[in-house]
Amino acid sequence: MATRYADKRDFTREQIRKLLDERQEMLVQFCELAGVVPYQIHPVEMVDDRVEMNLRAFCQKMIDYIATGHFVIYERLLNGGERRNQVLDVAAEVYSGIEDSTDIAVAFNDKYDELDHALDLSNLSNDLAMLGEAMSNRADREDRLINALIS
Repeated sequence: MATRYADKRDFTREQIRKLLDERQEMLVQFCELAGVVPYQIHPVEMVDDRVEMNLRAFCQKMIDYIATGHFVIYERLLNGGERRNQVLDVAAEVYSGIEDSTDIAVAFNDKYDELDHALDLSNLSNDLAMLGEAMSNRADREDRLINALIS
């Protein structure tokens, strides 16, 4: 029984490392994207291909990160894979905020990662600011949950 428990804890730690790696990569791409020349000065017809490429790469990384959290950690909690009350209490406290940040990220992705329409970057700076705040709040909530999972 102790070996099974240790295996489960090792698996959880591995999944947490994966989530944190995805988050780090997403944050690096976010910072790179946010550091590009202000978007408002470029009309849509003159959008820099590099900006589009960075934006699409960021969106993919962001969705990968969100999926890792959802399918690897949150789904396990929601499906009864966790029995510790302390972890379940923290999950109940933070999950709605994580869900809200998921909604903001998916809306951002839908707006900026579509290949079937021209990109309108006129609001990108504002959208990045809103997304950055949502991802920061998400990271705070995830950290609370991670601390509960590993303690």
